[in-house]
Order: sequence, then C-alpha cells, then structure tokens
Amino acid sequence: MYLNIHESAIFIADSHFNKKNQQFLIFLEKLQNEEIHTTQLFLMGDMIDFISGESKYFIKENKKVIDILNYLSSKMEIIYLEGNHDYNLAILFPNIKVIKRENQPFFAQYQNKSVALSHGDNFINWHYDLYCKIIRNTIFLRFMNLIDFNYKISQKIENSLLEKNICHKMNDFERLVKRRVSFYESDIIIEGHYHQGGTYNVDNKTYVNIPSLCCDNKFMRLIDNKFIGEQI
Repeated sequence: MYLNIHESAIFIADSHFNKKNQQFLIFLEKLQNEEIHTTQLFLMGDMIDFISGESKYFIKENKKVIDILNYLSSKMEIIYLEGNHDYNLAILFPNIKVIKRENQPFFAQYQNKSVALSHGDNFINWHYDLYCKIIRNTIFLRFMNLIDFNYKISQKIENSLLEKNICHKMNDFERLVKRRVSFYESDIIIEGHYHQGGTYNVDNKTYVNIPSLCCDNKFMRLIDNKFIGEQI
C-alpha cells in the first residue's frame, strides 16, 4: 500500500546542517514553535552534513537537531529519505519512517497520482552502488569509531566538509532530468541531491527537484498539485 501524501505536506532537502549551515535548525525550531505548520514532513536527504547511526562524534555534534526531530515526530508524520551524507539513521529516530538508499525510490500517492521519492543518488552505476554499501557497512563504521582517537578522523572529515562549496548551478540540468525521469514509471518524481530546484514536465511525468535549503533558504509545500516555495 502506498503512503498518502497530505495536502500542504512540506518537502525539504540538502540542508547540509553543520557549524556553518544553520538553516535546518532554524526551520526545525519554527516547526517546534508552530511558526510553520504541517501534518507531514518529508526530509529528502543530506539534511545533516555528515552523520550515521554509528558515528559517535557526529551524533554528539548534532544532538540538538536529533532531539528536535524526535520531538516533532510525536506531533507529525516524518519521512526521512537517507542521502549520501546521512545514513543508518533508524536507530537515532525510532518514530520517524526512515527510508534507506536501497529502498528508494519510495512510493506514495497524491490525488490519485503515483509519486516516486528518492534522495537522487540512485541509478548512477555499479561502482557507486558498491561504494555506498561499503561506507554504510556497520562493521566498517564501528571500526572507524575505534580508531578515531580524540575524534581526529571525525574532525578532519568535518573540516573538509566545512570547506566545500556545494551551491552552484548546473548548465545541463534539464538533460540530466530527462535521464532521471527515464528510470521512473510514476506520475510525479521528487528528488533532492542536485541542489537545483525546479519543476519539469517530461514524457507526461512531473519531475520536481527540491531546492537545497542551505543554498536557497527555501523549502517546498505541496498545495493543490503545485509545489510552492517558502522561505524560512
């Protein structure tokens, strides 16, 4: 059975929350304070710049966001599609429906239309699939924790991510959209990952790329079959 998408559901993607990018925390606090209202929240992946359920340093560093999400999960339905920066999350979010990469696309329904949701880093190639399996391996991640003396490895990863510029426009994004659409049979396709934003109609299908929160300060709300951007 498909999940039913609520009217006025919120979709948010690629906030890459870290010490520099604080937009996701601002958004969550507005939800918590009821400045923003919804009954259903879709987190489309890469919400935290890096975290896994095994990574002690990053769990500690992101505790405030984790705690607010767990609080909100008692107030609304939250669906969290894991990305390439945030994975093995079910242990952190017991009341959130966490969708692992291997279970994407995740299928839903809205106004009798079929909807496919993915972070957007699937359908790449087998090399990338293998890489994703390795970095998500629990044994590997626990071993990394064991050798992460004084969090030196974690802090090196964190500093590297803080230096990255992830906000840029892709000149050939429409061509990529056409390729992405070819992998889906659903009426509506919703992805994050690419940090571009926008809605495209291809082969009688609607493709929606949710904009990056940290780049555009914007989330999307689904109202009457239209995706409406709202600033935080």
